Amino acid sequence: MIVEHSRAAADTLRRLHRGPRALVLVNVWDVASALVVERAGFPAIATSSSAVASSLGYPDGEVISAGEMLDAVGRIAARLQVPLTADMEAGYGGSPEAVAQLAVRLIQMGAVGLNLEDGTDPEGHLIDPEDAVARIQAVRESGASLGVPLVINARTDAFLVLTDDPRHALAEAISRLARYRDAGADCLFPIGVRDAATIRTLVGELAFPINVLASPGAPSIGEMEELGVARVSLGGGPHRAALATLERIAEEVRYAGSYDSLVAALTHADLDSLVSGSWR
Repeated sequence: MIVEHSRAAADTLRRLHRGPRALVLVNVWDVASALVVERAGFPAIATSSSAVASSLGYPDGEVISAGEMLDAVGRIAARLQVPLTADMEAGYGGSPEAVAQLAVRLIQMGAVGLNLEDGTDPEGHLIDPEDAVARIQAVRESGASLGVPLVINARTDAFLVLTDDPRHALAEAISRLARYRDAGADCLFPIGVRDAATIRTLVGELAFPINVLASPGAPSIGEMEELGVARVSLGGGPHRAALATLERIAEEVRYAGSYDSLVAALTHADLDSLVSGSWR
């Protein structure tokens, strides 16, 4: 029964990448944030690895352990009615065998999709594309062995690393993403791209669902759809914005002695109702 539910959720998530509208993901970091986004009406939920890590006291870049990340994903998945896809960075293990085991544990935790990247740390290194392909294939095989076709969002960090030569970055991104597509990925994620011309080129060259990380200054959702973007995500932006709001509250209380920043807060009863009503 659990496998059947996960298989159906994975199929739903995959279809959302091929709909007439872009799949929009407001990334979350814990149960409460996930329930808030789900209540807003989104058909799927995604975690942000950087947000989960920083909420637990770690910097980004696989400093957090796989176990802690999986535990956080499991707590979120257990409370949702919609499919969950999890940002699992570069796989927390290195070898395809280790990443395959991670995929099995991810399915056991209730997630039906994952981000898998070819960057390994904040210093800006790309792994060999052959290794990245092997990891994607290992995840695909693990999902198939359990009867749950995990939705793989294959990310390249080429635009983050090769900043000195935009043409080289674009060519490298296309080359890598094409290989990830052919290895079994369901969506391709060229992180660091947000200008319309580059997005249009990537969509045209790869002829496959593309994920764009949106932030202020990026095309609107409607413009993304016109460009052919299949998936738009916000990454760690919502978490950082929430922390900035907390900082403004703290500064207002400390320096002005007032509480106006709390005016838009959820009520205590509303939050209790939200989290208590989601137990399964």
